[in-house]
Amino acid sequence: KAATDKSQTDKPQIDRPLGVVELFTSQGCSSCPPADELFAELAGKDDIVALAYHVNYWDYLGWQDTLSTKENTERQYDYMRAFGSRSVYTPQAVINGRSHVNGASRKDVDGALARMDRTGEGMRVAIKVSRTSDRVTIDAGDAGGGPADAHVVIVYFDPPQMVKIGQGENSGRSLTYWNAVSDIQTAGMWHGKAQRYELPMTEITKKGGCAVLLQSVGKDGMPGPILGAAFIHKP
Repeated sequence: KAATDKSQTDKPQIDRPLGVVELFTSQGCSSCPPADELFAELAGKDDIVALAYHVNYWDYLGWQDTLSTKENTERQYDYMRAFGSRSVYTPQAVINGRSHVNGASRKDVDGALARMDRTGEGMRVAIKVSRTSDRVTIDAGDAGGGPADAHVVIVYFDPPQMVKIGQGENSGRSLTYWNAVSDIQTAGMWHGKAQRYELPMTEITKKGGCAVLLQSVGKDGMPGPILGAAFIHKP
């Protein structure tokens, strides 16, 4: 299904999606456009929470990524340390916060999502989102046994936009980017039991789009497996 079929506000509310795909990409990387195209398809699926983090370490090649942030780059380096890797790369797709694959490989991305769903490493905690005129309510479900601790992470992203690349490896190309992350905030902690969180609607409407991730955190503070996720739809 093409990403142009639905906007985030048109999507049905799904409290237990198939999985989360976090793509680390760059406008200055010649290997990234195929991954960006695949990501656009994923962003159009109802049961995938797809988020694109534009990084800045390829800016020296001649083009400064217009969607990159320092925080996006830091998140990828945090994953690198969590996975015990020695370096970062683009395009990298992190699946459910548990493993990473080549973001341009449909086989690898689809395979990782299917395997994790089959082995219980998918979205095992339901996240239900409701709203009123002035408030968004996030209900995180129960872990279903055993201790669990996680951050409630709010990820803001931009609406789809076309960017004309003026220099660098992709010079002369006009590329469309979906769900480019612009800000990441922690709204609270979750300790394995059903819990409710509330946010003012003004925090949601001032951004292009929004998703919530229930992400465990290691003792060293590095990001861990994502246990649940959902989009927060605008009114």
